[in-house]
Amino acid sequence: MTNSRIQFLKALVEKNPNNPLGRYGLANEYFKLGMYEEAIEEVNSYLALQNDEGAVYRMLGEALLKLGRKEEAKEAYRKGIQTAERYGHPGMVEEFEDALEHIS
Repeated sequence: MTNSRIQFLKALVEKNPNNPLGRYGLANEYFKLGMYEEAIEEVNSYLALQNDEGAVYRMLGEALLKLGRKEEAKEAYRKGIQTAERYGHPGMVEEFEDALEHIS
């Protein structure tokens, strides 16, 4: 099912590359399959199109950590904190601050 979902979302993005929901959905599917490079690429494309309220930075930070890219992950969480603060999501701010503390 996931492969067909990826194919559907890829077709959606190919048809309309400026579709942020398609980009987010594709990033999420890639992430779930452990395709972290692809997920990161789609998250970055999504962020170029859409102002996110912070949650996408969780996926970005986790994907970067899975690839051992700790400094980039820290930056993703910092951006997530700034964004979550701007949109009034204190629980998300705490979550990202906790994630930052646990990156060694």
